[in-house]
Amino acid sequence: MDTYKVLIVEDDDQAASTLSAHLERFAAEHGIRFLVTRLATAFDLSSADAVDLIFMDIDLPGINGMETAQMLREENATTPLIFVTNLAQYAVKGYQVDALDFMVKPVGYGDFAMRMGRALRAMEKNATRTIVLPTAGGTRVVDVRDIAYVERAKHDLLYHVTGIDHPLRRRGSISGAREELPQGLFITVSQGCLANMSHVSAVLGDSIQLDDGTSLFFSRSCKKPCLETLARYFGGTV
Repeated sequence: MDTYKVLIVEDDDQAASTLSAHLERFAAEHGIRFLVTRLATAFDLSSADAVDLIFMDIDLPGINGMETAQMLREENATTPLIFVTNLAQYAVKGYQVDALDFMVKPVGYGDFAMRMGRALRAMEKNATRTIVLPTAGGTRVVDVRDIAYVERAKHDLLYHVTGIDHPLRRRGSISGAREELPQGLFITVSQGCLANMSHVSAVLGDSIQLDDGTSLFFSRSCKKPCLETLARYFGGTV
């Protein structure tokens, strides 16, 4: 099941609840999963983890949504952004910050679902990222979402990839792999292991379990930051 991280920046509790309910219904209808985080102001946006889709109210306290979007686009030009507001006069200006779409409150599910179809295509496009692995058996191109974990084996790295029976071996270091892989998706379980959070099925005390049954154990220094990152990734459920 594909999983996408969605951020709702909305100070109105009812409006945020409506969006969350629409997302839950849309996910059930399309066989996907959304991990939803809500911020009541834009002040904490800079500290939020990377997400796949942002819903942004414009009439926010402090820094408004349009100003926030302008700052966001200076560092992030690809994450789909949808404005949700009762300030319809900002619709045209929204496209100056490359907003994917614009929804006027109150948002009905029919309108939401129609626009989410476009957003889903944009998320799928962004999520398709490949990595080239030069191995002893030849060069392999794999989707980073299929890499369950990477472990160090002396001076080599072993990439455990879904759908491939044996790990792919290449020369390299864990620090090099960490820089190459999406930081919002992989965590450092130990000094010799990186794990793809989308493949984590359980957190068991001093280890995590992946969806293929593999157990990976935390090092002492990595356990706390890993648990905090996993909690944010799974919406505070870890």
